[in-house]
Amino acid sequence: MAEIIDGKAIAMARREIAAKRAAEFAARYGRPPGLAVVLVGDDPASAVYVKNKKRACADAGIASLEILLDASTTQEELVSHIERLNEEDGVDGILVQLPLPAHLDSRDVLLAIDPAKDVDGFHPYNLGGLLAGEPSIVPCTPAGIMRLLEEYGVSPSGKDAVVLGRSTIVGKPMALLLMMGNATVTICHSKTRDLPAKAASADILVAAVGRPEFVRGSWIKPGAVVIDVGINRTPDGLKGDVHFQEALERASLITPVPGGVGPMTVAMLLENTVEAAYRRIGRSPGL
Repeated sequence: MAEIIDGKAIAMARREIAAKRAAEFAARYGRPPGLAVVLVGDDPASAVYVKNKKRACADAGIASLEILLDASTTQEELVSHIERLNEEDGVDGILVQLPLPAHLDSRDVLLAIDPAKDVDGFHPYNLGGLLAGEPSIVPCTPAGIMRLLEEYGVSPSGKDAVVLGRSTIVGKPMALLLMMGNATVTICHSKTRDLPAKAASADILVAAVGRPEFVRGSWIKPGAVVIDVGINRTPDGLKGDVHFQEALERASLITPVPGGVGPMTVAMLLENTVEAAYRRIGRSPGL
């Protein structure tokens, strides 16, 4: 029977560290670190995410600024808002809540963000730094997963890791971080042949495909560490990408949904914001 990874507890500890460093920043420099969150449209799920991020900022002593824009906002108007935030001294991080309305080009919007304020870590500059092995701001979810592995004493070094999903938000940066930890990494996607066999070769399996209970217990190598990134709303409630009950019987460690990776994503956003604030004044936060 697998041990369940307590993402909530680890995230709370990281949030306390971020709050301490934010308080030190405010005491020394006369203002708190600042995060601007841009929300376009009225997508209910996005509104909930923004509300949760605002609450997390308040708890950590980070000033939050909400930019709420109508769904009819044009590309030019949105980019103009971002350019203004790039110039504001009190804003250390900028987050554009995704997905955007269909008429907006998310790639060009993310390109408009100052890389030094890109606390999501999605700008090509920051992704390029990660690829070069010189990361500055790391995407929150993969960074949070690496922290979970570290806290549970799981070293990627010498292990076979399989990442299911190749998005620039999770899959690709996750693979890079695992490689930096000296794992041998396989990235799988919709065109991968014999996916169950590939998954079953993993000592560390990261599932980020966005399909509820897609990964069955038979896909999991006995004793593997299973990280479930999926958050899928179903008639039976939130489900991960992994069939949790089946995986419990084979894995050694597994993240639950909810309460696993999700809280870590928010915690790493706070850490990235504090880190961005310190870097903008040429200091290290020591997180």
